[in-house]
Amino acid sequence: MIYILLNLLPIAVATAVGLAIGYAWRMTLGGAGRIGVGMATLAVLGEFWLAAILAGALILAPPKADPWVMAIASAVVIWAGFVLPAVAVTLAHRGVAARAVATDALHWLVVMSAQAVAMKAIGLVPPPPGS
Repeated sequence: MIYILLNLLPIAVATAVGLAIGYAWRMTLGGAGRIGVGMATLAVLGEFWLAAILAGALILAPPKADPWVMAIASAVVIWAGFVLPAVAVTLAHRGVAARAVATDALHWLVVMSAQAVAMKAIGLVPPPPGS
């Protein structure tokens, strides 16, 4: 996990991008009031971890296509393979309306794609061999 320390700046920027998108999303959907310190902390930690895992995937992505295509495709594949099913199953189980499930799932696709773009634009450093 040394790659997280080596890429702290791009991961932090991607975290900020994700938080900004989440804030804008919330305000657009009529989110009222402030969130508490606990929820804000959870959001920061969650966005950071999501960006850190995505950074690892971007570093390891095979050079099969243009690097920008691979960056976005990696985000979409991780979203489709892990985030979408987790969000959809969890929210549907709780009885959340299908439109809200779709909106939340779309939010995470936008966040992950934007995080991938941010980290790709800044650049990521692979860990040294053997670490």
